[in-house]
Amino acid sequence: MEESKHVAVVDFGGQYTQLIVRRVRELGFFGKLYALEDFAEMGSPGAVILSGGPKSTSDPDAPDIDFETLNNYGVPVLGICYGMQLLNLKFGGRVEPSDRREFGPAMLVPEKAAGLYEGVSTKSQVWMSHSDTVGNLSADCEVLAKNEDGTPVSLRWGDRYYGIQFHPEVTHSHEGLRILHNFLLQADSLQEFRIDDFKRELLDKIRAQVGDKQVVCGVSGGVDSTVLAVLLKEAGIKMRAIFVDNGLLRKDEGEEVRNNFHRMGVEVETAEAADLFLGALTGVTDPEKKREIIGNLFIEVFWDRVGDADMLAQGTLYPDVIESASNAKSKASVIKTHHNRVARILELQEQGKVLEPLADLFKDEVRELGMSLGIAHDIVHRHPFPGPGLAVRCPGDITEDKLQIIRECDAIFITRLKDYGWYDKVWQAYAALVPVKTVGVKGDERSYEFAVSLRAVVSEDAMTADWVELPYPILRETSHRILNEVPGVNRVLYDISTKPPASIEWE
Repeated sequence: MEESKHVAVVDFGGQYTQLIVRRVRELGFFGKLYALEDFAEMGSPGAVILSGGPKSTSDPDAPDIDFETLNNYGVPVLGICYGMQLLNLKFGGRVEPSDRREFGPAMLVPEKAAGLYEGVSTKSQVWMSHSDTVGNLSADCEVLAKNEDGTPVSLRWGDRYYGIQFHPEVTHSHEGLRILHNFLLQADSLQEFRIDDFKRELLDKIRAQVGDKQVVCGVSGGVDSTVLAVLLKEAGIKMRAIFVDNGLLRKDEGEEVRNNFHRMGVEVETAEAADLFLGALTGVTDPEKKREIIGNLFIEVFWDRVGDADMLAQGTLYPDVIESASNAKSKASVIKTHHNRVARILELQEQGKVLEPLADLFKDEVRELGMSLGIAHDIVHRHPFPGPGLAVRCPGDITEDKLQIIRECDAIFITRLKDYGWYDKVWQAYAALVPVKTVGVKGDERSYEFAVSLRAVVSEDAMTADWVELPYPILRETSHRILNEVPGVNRVLYDISTKPPASIEWE
C-alpha cells in the first residue's frame, strides 16, 4: 500500500503498541508501525500516534523523539501514556512519580463531550498502566479529562497535539475505540484499509522477497501456519510444506491436520519426530528452556534435514514478536520467548533466510485474511494451539503418561464445548495438567493422582484475555467424564485467571 496519508504509529516499546495499529485498521484506516529509529522516514503520514512504553521519561536511556521533525509533519498527533508524558515535556511541562501507581481499570471523566470525547459517557472505564504523572502544565495546555481523583489524564496543546494517559486500544477501555476514532477524525483524507488490498500487498511482497528461491513452510495445522501456507500457494512460489509430528500434539491431531490441508489443495510432507523431541525434553522443567529446545528442534527438522531450501517461512504473528521482544529495534520487555523467536531463528533472520509475512498481524486479522483466501470456516476458526504444543500445558517434567492424560482430558472438554454450541463462542480452550498429586477416593479406596485444570478464554488479539463463564452443565459433564474415563486424574479445576496477570497458556 502506498504510504501516503496513513496513520503512523511510533513504537516506544509498549506491549499493546501493535494493537494501536490493529484498532486503526479496524476503524477502516491504513496504519503502520515504525521503530523510533525510522521516525524520520515515515513518508507523508496523515496522523501520528506516539505509543506507550515500559520506560520512565526520567530514565537515562528513555527514548526521545525529534520534536522539530514531528512538528514539520503538520498533522494531528496523539500521545498515549508514555507518548503523552513525552509531549508534556516537549511543551514545557514536567513528568514526576505519581503518588498512586495506576494499573488496571480507572474512571475517565471528560470535561466536555466534544472533540476527542464526542459521544463519550460522562464517566467511562479506561485501562491505566503507569507510575508517573504529568505536572507543571504549560499555559497553552488544556485539560480534556481527569480521573475520579481529579488528576489530569487527557491534555491538548494547540489545535493538533493530544495526550491521553490511558490505553484506548485495549478492550478494557470501554469507549476507547470511539476516542481513537474521534482523534482520527481530526485528520484530513486518511488512507483507507481493506483486507483485499492488504492481501494483494502481501502477495506482491512475497513474490519480490522470494523470487525463484525454494521455501520450506513449517505448518502445524493452526490458523497462522495454515493461512501462511495457502498464501504462499497463491503467490505461486516454490514451496514445501512440512508438518512435524513432535509427540506434543492433541488427540488425533496429525490425521486432522493432513485431512484439512488435503481439503485446501496444499501438499504436505509429514516428519515423524516424536522420539527426537521427547528425548530432548526429558527431565527439563524450566519453561523458557522447553521453548528453546522445541524451537531449535523445529529448525533442525524444518531446515537442517531438508537440505535444498533457501528460505524458512513461519506463521509468526505480532504477539510472538512483541512478547519475545525479538525485534532488534524493539523497546519492549521480554514476557516469554516464543518457539519461533529462538536464537537460531534470529540468526537465520539476519541472513535474510526467514519469511514471516504475517508478523504485523493479530489472530483475528489472520482469520479475516484466511477467509479472503477462501479457507473454510471450520479451519480458519480453529482454536489457537501453541507452537510448543502440549509442552506448555504440562508444567514440570514431561512424560508420555502425562501427555496422554492431557490429550484425553482435552478431547473430552473440546467435545463438550462443541456439543453445547460453545466452541465458536470461545477464543481458546484446553486442559492442562497441574503438576501436583492430590488425595481422592475411587472405588472406596484412597487415590493419589493428578489434578487437571480446564481453561477457556475470550480475546481479540491474545495480548489480553478474560475467562469464560461457561454454563455449569458443560463443566459438570466434562468433570464427570474426565474423572470416570481418564486414569491418573482425581480432581478437575477451572481456571478463572485473566491475562494479565496470568498468561493464556500455563507456560
